[in-house]
Amino acid sequence: MPGFELFGAEEKKEVNDVLETGIYMRYGFDGPRKGIWKAKELEQALTERFNVKYAQLTSSGTTALTTAMAALGIGAGDEVIMPTFTFVASFEAVLSVGATPILVDVDDTLTLAPDAVRAAITPKTKAVMPVHMCGSMADMDALLDICKDYNLLLLEDACQSTGATYKGKALGSIGHAGTFSFDFVKTITCAEGGAIITNIEDIYTKADAFSDHGHDHLGGADRGADGHPHFGYNFRISELHAAVGLAQIRKLDKFLAIQRNNKQILKEALGAIPEVTFRRLPDPEGDSATFLSFFLPSAEAAKAATAAIKAAGLPAFYWFDNNWHYFRKWNHFKEGATLHPFAAQLAKAMEVYKTKEFPASDALMSRCISFPISLAWTDEEVRGRAEKLIAAIKSAL
Repeated sequence: MPGFELFGAEEKKEVNDVLETGIYMRYGFDGPRKGIWKAKELEQALTERFNVKYAQLTSSGTTALTTAMAALGIGAGDEVIMPTFTFVASFEAVLSVGATPILVDVDDTLTLAPDAVRAAITPKTKAVMPVHMCGSMADMDALLDICKDYNLLLLEDACQSTGATYKGKALGSIGHAGTFSFDFVKTITCAEGGAIITNIEDIYTKADAFSDHGHDHLGGADRGADGHPHFGYNFRISELHAAVGLAQIRKLDKFLAIQRNNKQILKEALGAIPEVTFRRLPDPEGDSATFLSFFLPSAEAAKAATAAIKAAGLPAFYWFDNNWHYFRKWNHFKEGATLHPFAAQLAKAMEVYKTKEFPASDALMSRCISFPISLAWTDEEVRGRAEKLIAAIKSAL
Protein backbone atom coordinates (compact mmCIF):
# COMPACT_ATOMS: atom_id res chain seq x y z
CA MET A 1 0.00 0.00 0.00
CA PRO A 2 2.49 2.74 0.99
CA GLY A 3 4.86 4.11 -1.62
CA PHE A 4 7.71 4.06 0.88
CA GLU A 5 7.86 0.29 0.38
CA LEU A 6 9.49 0.91 -2.99
CA PHE A 7 11.78 3.86 -2.29
CA GLY A 8 14.85 3.74 -4.50
CA ALA A 9 17.37 5.62 -6.60
CA GLU A 10 14.63 7.74 -8.17
CA GLU A 11 13.72 9.45 -4.90
CA LYS A 12 17.38 9.91 -3.96
CA LYS A 13 18.11 11.57 -7.30
CA GLU A 14 15.29 14.11 -6.93
CA VAL A 15 16.19 14.91 -3.32
CA ASN A 16 19.87 15.26 -4.18
CA ASP A 17 18.98 17.81 -6.86
CA VAL A 18 17.54 19.98 -4.09
CA LEU A 19 20.34 19.27 -1.62
CA GLU A 20 22.90 20.41 -4.15
CA THR A 21 21.23 23.81 -4.50
CA GLY A 22 20.74 24.27 -0.76
CA ILE A 23 17.35 25.90 -1.45
CA TYR A 24 14.69 23.92 0.36
CA MET A 25 11.85 26.46 0.21
CA ARG A 26 9.49 26.27 -2.74
CA TYR A 27 9.25 30.05 -3.29
CA GLY A 28 11.92 32.67 -3.97
CA PHE A 29 15.72 32.38 -4.16
CA ASP A 30 15.43 32.22 -7.93
CA GLY A 31 19.15 32.54 -8.66
CA PRO A 32 20.69 30.11 -6.15
CA ARG A 33 18.21 27.35 -6.92
CA LYS A 34 19.67 27.05 -10.45
CA GLY A 35 16.39 26.24 -12.14
CA ILE A 36 15.39 23.51 -9.66
CA TRP A 37 11.66 23.84 -8.85
CA LYS A 38 10.46 20.47 -7.59
CA ALA A 39 7.13 21.71 -6.21
CA LYS A 40 6.26 23.30 -9.54
CA GLU A 41 7.25 20.10 -11.34
CA LEU A 42 5.11 17.98 -9.07
CA GLU A 43 2.11 20.28 -9.47
CA GLN A 44 2.46 20.01 -13.24
CA ALA A 45 2.75 16.24 -12.97
CA LEU A 46 -0.44 16.13 -10.88
CA THR A 47 -2.41 18.12 -13.43
CA GLU A 48 -1.25 15.82 -16.20
CA ARG A 49 -1.78 12.57 -14.29
CA PHE A 50 -5.27 13.48 -13.04
CA ASN A 51 -6.34 15.43 -16.13
CA VAL A 52 -7.16 18.69 -14.35
CA LYS A 53 -6.23 22.30 -15.02
CA TYR A 54 -4.80 23.19 -11.62
CA ALA A 55 -2.95 21.64 -8.70
CA GLN A 56 -1.72 23.26 -5.49
CA LEU A 57 0.62 21.46 -3.11
CA THR A 58 0.35 21.86 0.65
CA SER A 59 2.14 20.52 3.72
CA SER A 60 -0.38 17.70 4.38
CA GLY A 61 -3.70 16.24 3.40
CA THR A 62 -5.25 18.05 6.36
CA THR A 63 -4.00 21.45 5.22
CA ALA A 64 -5.13 20.59 1.70
CA LEU A 65 -8.68 20.06 2.99
CA THR A 66 -8.58 23.25 5.06
CA THR A 67 -7.22 25.23 2.10
CA ALA A 68 -9.84 23.80 -0.26
CA MET A 69 -12.65 24.71 2.14
CA ALA A 70 -11.35 28.25 2.49
CA ALA A 71 -11.04 28.60 -1.28
CA LEU A 72 -14.61 27.32 -1.66
CA GLY A 73 -15.85 29.92 0.80
CA ILE A 74 -16.92 27.42 3.46
CA GLY A 75 -16.96 28.91 6.94
CA ALA A 76 -18.95 29.93 10.01
CA GLY A 77 -22.59 28.90 9.89
CA ASP A 78 -22.08 26.50 7.00
CA GLU A 79 -22.74 22.77 7.31
CA VAL A 80 -20.56 20.18 5.59
CA ILE A 81 -22.01 16.69 5.21
CA MET A 82 -19.40 13.98 5.75
CA PRO A 83 -19.30 10.26 6.62
CA THR A 84 -19.03 8.56 10.00
CA PHE A 85 -16.14 6.47 8.63
CA THR A 86 -13.12 8.59 7.74
CA PHE A 87 -9.87 9.81 9.24
CA VAL A 88 -10.13 12.45 11.97
CA ALA A 89 -8.46 15.00 9.65
CA SER A 90 -11.71 15.26 7.68
CA PHE A 91 -13.67 16.78 10.54
CA GLU A 92 -10.61 18.64 11.85
CA ALA A 93 -10.51 20.55 8.56
CA VAL A 94 -14.22 21.39 8.73
CA LEU A 95 -13.82 22.70 12.27
CA SER A 96 -10.67 24.63 11.33
CA VAL A 97 -12.66 26.95 9.05
CA GLY A 98 -15.42 27.36 11.63
CA ALA A 99 -17.96 25.25 9.75
CA THR A 100 -20.11 22.51 11.25
CA PRO A 101 -19.46 18.84 10.39
CA ILE A 102 -22.71 16.96 9.79
CA LEU A 103 -21.97 13.28 10.09
CA VAL A 104 -24.18 10.79 8.25
CA ASP A 105 -24.25 7.05 7.78
CA VAL A 106 -22.12 5.06 5.38
CA ASP A 107 -23.42 2.15 3.31
CA ASP A 108 -21.76 -1.01 2.03
CA THR A 109 -19.41 1.08 -0.13
CA LEU A 110 -17.88 2.21 3.21
CA THR A 111 -18.55 5.77 1.99
CA LEU A 112 -21.44 8.24 2.14
CA ALA A 113 -24.90 6.69 1.83
CA PRO A 114 -26.71 8.94 -0.69
CA ASP A 115 -30.10 8.57 1.05
CA ALA A 116 -28.51 9.65 4.33
CA VAL A 117 -26.99 12.67 2.60
CA ARG A 118 -30.37 13.78 1.23
CA ALA A 119 -31.97 13.38 4.64
CA ALA A 120 -29.31 15.57 6.29
CA ILE A 121 -29.64 18.61 4.01
CA THR A 122 -30.80 21.82 5.70
CA PRO A 123 -30.83 25.49 4.64
CA LYS A 124 -27.35 25.74 6.20
CA THR A 125 -25.82 22.96 4.11
CA LYS A 126 -22.99 24.34 1.97
CA ALA A 127 -21.08 21.27 0.84
CA VAL A 128 -21.07 17.50 0.59
CA MET A 129 -17.70 15.87 1.29
CA PRO A 130 -17.42 12.23 0.24
CA VAL A 131 -14.35 10.50 1.63
CA HIS A 132 -13.04 7.84 -0.72
CA MET A 133 -11.88 5.45 1.99
CA CYS A 134 -9.41 2.58 1.72
CA GLY A 135 -8.62 3.03 -1.96
CA SER A 136 -12.10 3.03 -3.42
CA MET A 137 -14.87 5.42 -4.35
CA ALA A 138 -18.18 6.81 -3.23
CA ASP A 139 -21.27 6.58 -5.45
CA MET A 140 -20.37 9.77 -7.29
CA ASP A 141 -23.30 9.83 -9.73
CA ALA A 142 -25.78 9.85 -6.86
CA LEU A 143 -23.83 12.51 -4.95
CA LEU A 144 -23.45 14.70 -8.04
CA ASP A 145 -27.21 14.53 -8.57
CA ILE A 146 -27.83 15.56 -4.96
CA CYS A 147 -25.43 18.49 -5.19
CA LYS A 148 -27.04 19.62 -8.44
CA ASP A 149 -30.55 19.34 -7.01
CA TYR A 150 -29.67 21.45 -3.96
CA ASN A 151 -26.96 23.69 -5.48
CA LEU A 152 -24.30 22.38 -3.11
CA LEU A 153 -20.53 22.27 -3.39
CA LEU A 154 -18.91 18.85 -3.83
CA LEU A 155 -15.48 18.52 -2.20
CA GLU A 156 -13.80 15.15 -2.60
CA ASP A 157 -11.54 13.90 0.16
CA ALA A 158 -9.47 11.51 -1.94
CA CYS A 159 -6.62 11.40 0.55
CA GLN A 160 -6.78 7.60 0.83
CA SER A 161 -7.42 6.90 -2.85
CA THR A 162 -4.68 8.45 -4.95
CA GLY A 163 -4.87 6.97 -8.43
CA ALA A 164 -8.37 5.53 -8.12
CA THR A 165 -10.92 6.48 -10.75
CA TYR A 166 -14.69 6.61 -11.23
CA LYS A 167 -15.96 5.94 -14.74
CA GLY A 168 -12.63 6.99 -16.18
CA LYS A 169 -12.19 10.16 -14.13
CA ALA A 170 -9.63 10.46 -11.35
CA LEU A 171 -11.10 10.65 -7.88
CA GLY A 172 -10.60 14.22 -6.72
CA SER A 173 -11.24 15.61 -10.21
CA ILE A 174 -15.01 15.07 -10.26
CA GLY A 175 -16.27 17.66 -7.76
CA HIS A 176 -15.57 21.37 -7.45
CA ALA A 177 -12.23 20.42 -5.85
CA GLY A 178 -10.46 17.35 -4.54
CA THR A 179 -7.68 16.71 -2.08
CA PHE A 180 -4.88 14.17 -1.66
CA SER A 181 -2.60 13.19 1.18
CA PHE A 182 1.00 12.24 0.52
CA ASP A 183 1.93 11.30 4.07
CA PHE A 184 4.23 8.40 4.85
CA VAL A 185 1.66 5.60 4.53
CA LYS A 186 -0.18 6.73 1.40
CA THR A 187 -0.03 5.13 -2.06
CA ILE A 188 2.46 7.77 -3.12
CA THR A 189 4.27 9.71 -0.45
CA CYS A 190 6.22 12.93 -0.01
CA ALA A 191 6.91 11.78 3.59
CA GLU A 192 4.56 14.66 4.46
CA GLY A 193 2.46 16.56 1.94
CA GLY A 194 -0.88 17.08 0.30
CA ALA A 195 -2.53 18.64 -2.73
CA ILE A 196 -5.70 20.27 -4.00
CA ILE A 197 -6.79 19.72 -7.59
CA THR A 198 -9.53 21.59 -9.44
CA ASN A 199 -10.67 22.75 -12.85
CA ILE A 200 -11.92 26.09 -11.51
CA GLU A 201 -9.39 28.92 -11.78
CA ASP A 202 -10.83 30.99 -8.92
CA ILE A 203 -10.54 28.08 -6.50
CA TYR A 204 -6.95 27.49 -7.53
CA THR A 205 -5.99 31.17 -7.25
CA LYS A 206 -7.42 31.38 -3.74
CA ALA A 207 -5.81 28.09 -2.69
CA ASP A 208 -2.44 29.22 -4.03
CA ALA A 209 -2.53 32.34 -1.88
CA PHE A 210 -4.21 30.86 1.20
CA SER A 211 -1.55 28.15 1.55
CA ASP A 212 1.23 30.80 1.62
CA HIS A 213 0.14 33.53 4.04
CA GLY A 214 -2.10 35.13 1.42
CA HIS A 215 0.70 35.87 -1.07
CA ASP A 216 -0.72 36.39 -4.56
CA HIS A 217 2.66 35.43 -6.07
CA LEU A 218 2.50 38.30 -8.56
CA GLY A 219 5.63 40.07 -7.33
CA GLY A 220 8.02 38.09 -9.51
CA ALA A 221 11.33 37.21 -7.87
CA ASP A 222 10.66 39.67 -5.00
CA ARG A 223 8.30 38.02 -2.49
CA GLY A 224 8.10 41.35 -0.71
CA ALA A 225 6.35 42.77 -3.76
CA ASP A 226 3.53 40.21 -3.61
CA GLY A 227 0.05 41.47 -2.82
CA HIS A 228 -2.10 39.95 -0.09
CA PRO A 229 -5.72 39.87 -1.27
CA HIS A 230 -6.83 37.90 1.78
CA PHE A 231 -5.56 36.11 4.88
CA GLY A 232 -3.66 32.86 4.57
CA TYR A 233 -1.50 30.47 6.55
CA ASN A 234 1.83 28.72 6.23
CA PHE A 235 0.63 25.48 4.66
CA ARG A 236 3.55 25.30 2.21
CA ILE A 237 5.30 22.11 1.16
CA SER A 238 9.11 22.12 1.05
CA GLU A 239 11.20 21.38 -2.01
CA LEU A 240 12.62 18.29 -0.29
CA HIS A 241 9.18 16.82 0.28
CA ALA A 242 8.05 17.72 -3.23
CA ALA A 243 11.16 16.04 -4.65
CA VAL A 244 10.18 12.73 -3.04
CA GLY A 245 6.65 13.05 -4.40
CA LEU A 246 7.91 13.82 -7.89
CA ALA A 247 9.74 10.51 -8.04
CA GLN A 248 6.77 8.70 -6.53
CA ILE A 249 4.10 9.97 -8.92
CA ARG A 250 6.14 8.66 -11.82
CA LYS A 251 5.76 5.20 -10.23
CA LEU A 252 2.03 5.46 -9.57
CA ASP A 253 0.93 3.22 -12.44
CA LYS A 254 3.41 0.57 -11.30
CA PHE A 255 2.12 0.79 -7.73
CA LEU A 256 -1.50 0.45 -8.87
CA ALA A 257 -0.72 -2.59 -11.02
CA ILE A 258 1.01 -4.35 -8.12
CA GLN A 259 -1.79 -3.55 -5.67
CA ARG A 260 -4.51 -4.71 -8.05
CA ASN A 261 -2.71 -7.96 -8.76
CA ASN A 262 -2.13 -8.71 -5.08
CA LYS A 263 -5.68 -7.80 -4.10
CA GLN A 264 -7.18 -9.99 -6.82
CA ILE A 265 -5.26 -13.03 -5.57
CA LEU A 266 -6.48 -12.43 -2.02
CA LYS A 267 -10.06 -11.72 -3.03
CA GLU A 268 -10.34 -14.85 -5.14
CA ALA A 269 -9.03 -16.89 -2.22
CA LEU A 270 -11.46 -15.39 0.30
CA GLY A 271 -14.32 -15.82 -2.13
CA ALA A 272 -14.26 -19.51 -1.32
CA ILE A 273 -15.58 -18.80 2.20
CA PRO A 274 -19.40 -18.60 1.97
CA GLU A 275 -19.70 -16.35 5.02
CA VAL A 276 -17.47 -13.66 3.51
CA THR A 277 -19.03 -10.81 1.52
CA PHE A 278 -17.08 -7.94 0.01
CA ARG A 279 -17.33 -4.18 0.05
CA ARG A 280 -19.42 -2.86 -2.83
CA LEU A 281 -17.40 -0.89 -5.37
CA PRO A 282 -19.42 1.58 -7.49
CA ASP A 283 -16.76 1.20 -10.20
CA PRO A 284 -14.63 -1.94 -9.67
CA GLU A 285 -12.30 -1.01 -12.53
CA GLY A 286 -11.33 2.20 -10.75
CA ASP A 287 -10.35 0.63 -7.43
CA SER A 288 -6.79 1.55 -6.42
CA ALA A 289 -6.69 -1.69 -4.38
CA THR A 290 -4.93 -0.46 -1.27
CA PHE A 291 -7.16 -2.62 0.94
CA LEU A 292 -9.32 -5.71 0.67
CA SER A 293 -12.39 -4.89 2.77
CA PHE A 294 -14.92 -7.57 3.61
CA PHE A 295 -17.81 -8.36 5.94
CA LEU A 296 -18.51 -11.33 8.18
CA PRO A 297 -22.00 -12.35 9.35
CA SER A 298 -21.78 -10.79 12.81
CA ALA A 299 -19.77 -8.40 14.94
CA GLU A 300 -18.68 -11.31 17.11
CA ALA A 301 -17.33 -13.20 14.10
CA ALA A 302 -15.51 -10.12 12.79
CA LYS A 303 -13.90 -9.41 16.14
CA ALA A 304 -12.83 -13.04 16.57
CA ALA A 305 -11.50 -13.20 13.02
CA THR A 306 -9.48 -10.00 13.51
CA ALA A 307 -7.84 -11.51 16.58
CA ALA A 308 -7.10 -14.73 14.71
CA ILE A 309 -5.63 -12.86 11.73
CA LYS A 310 -3.32 -10.88 13.99
CA ALA A 311 -2.35 -14.03 15.88
CA ALA A 312 -1.29 -15.50 12.53
CA GLY A 313 1.14 -12.60 12.11
CA LEU A 314 -0.94 -10.74 9.55
CA PRO A 315 -2.26 -7.16 9.65
CA ALA A 316 -5.97 -6.43 9.97
CA PHE A 317 -7.99 -3.30 10.61
CA TYR A 318 -11.18 -3.65 12.63
CA TRP A 319 -12.43 -0.11 12.21
CA PHE A 320 -15.28 -0.48 14.70
CA ASP A 321 -12.76 -0.38 17.55
CA ASN A 322 -10.34 2.03 15.85
CA ASN A 323 -9.76 5.36 17.63
CA TRP A 324 -8.90 7.36 14.51
CA HIS A 325 -11.27 6.29 11.76
CA TYR A 326 -14.77 5.64 13.05
CA PHE A 327 -17.21 7.88 14.95
CA ARG A 328 -17.79 5.36 17.73
CA LYS A 329 -14.38 6.05 19.33
CA TRP A 330 -14.13 9.80 18.57
CA ASN A 331 -14.61 10.78 22.19
CA HIS A 332 -12.77 14.09 21.79
CA PHE A 333 -15.10 14.97 18.90
CA LYS A 334 -18.21 13.99 20.83
CA GLU A 335 -17.19 16.03 23.87
CA GLY A 336 -15.87 19.01 21.91
CA ALA A 337 -12.48 18.65 23.61
CA THR A 338 -10.67 21.60 22.06
CA LEU A 339 -7.76 23.63 23.45
CA HIS A 340 -9.47 26.85 22.37
CA PRO A 341 -13.22 27.51 22.57
CA PHE A 342 -15.47 27.02 19.59
CA ALA A 343 -17.53 30.00 18.49
CA ALA A 344 -20.87 29.93 20.33
CA GLN A 345 -22.84 28.93 17.23
CA LEU A 346 -20.52 26.02 16.49
CA ALA A 347 -20.36 24.88 20.13
CA LYS A 348 -24.14 24.70 20.21
CA ALA A 349 -24.29 22.74 16.94
CA MET A 350 -21.72 20.23 18.23
CA GLU A 351 -23.80 19.40 21.31
CA VAL A 352 -25.83 16.89 19.31
CA TYR A 353 -22.85 14.52 19.06
CA LYS A 354 -22.73 13.90 22.81
CA THR A 355 -25.71 11.57 22.44
CA LYS A 356 -26.05 10.93 18.69
CA GLU A 357 -25.80 7.36 17.47
CA PHE A 358 -25.47 5.80 14.02
CA PRO A 359 -26.97 2.31 14.18
CA ALA A 360 -26.90 1.79 10.40
CA SER A 361 -23.18 2.54 10.26
CA ASP A 362 -22.56 0.44 13.37
CA ALA A 363 -24.29 -2.54 11.79
CA LEU A 364 -21.88 -2.40 8.85
CA MET A 365 -18.66 -1.33 10.51
CA SER A 366 -18.96 -3.86 13.33
CA ARG A 367 -18.83 -6.64 10.72
CA CYS A 368 -16.08 -5.11 8.55
CA ILE A 369 -12.41 -6.05 8.36
CA SER A 370 -9.88 -4.41 6.05
CA PHE A 371 -6.70 -6.19 5.01
CA PRO A 372 -3.92 -3.88 3.71
CA ILE A 373 -2.26 -4.71 0.39
CA SER A 374 1.52 -4.44 0.30
CA LEU A 375 3.59 -3.35 -2.68
CA ALA A 376 6.55 -5.43 -1.54
CA TRP A 377 5.00 -8.91 -1.69
CA THR A 378 5.92 -11.46 -4.34
CA ASP A 379 3.10 -13.57 -5.81
CA GLU A 380 4.31 -16.46 -3.66
CA GLU A 381 4.13 -14.30 -0.54
CA VAL A 382 0.63 -13.10 -1.44
CA ARG A 383 -0.58 -16.67 -1.85
CA GLY A 384 1.02 -17.67 1.43
CA ARG A 385 -0.76 -14.82 3.19
CA ALA A 386 -4.01 -15.79 1.51
CA GLU A 387 -3.75 -19.29 2.98
CA LYS A 388 -3.10 -17.89 6.46
CA LEU A 389 -5.93 -15.42 6.10
CA ILE A 390 -8.40 -18.11 5.08
CA ALA A 391 -7.33 -20.36 7.96
CA ALA A 392 -7.66 -17.54 10.48
CA ILE A 393 -11.15 -16.55 9.30
CA LYS A 394 -12.36 -20.16 9.26
CA SER A 395 -11.07 -20.70 12.76
CA ALA A 396 -13.15 -17.76 13.94
CA LEU A 397 -16.27 -18.97 12.16
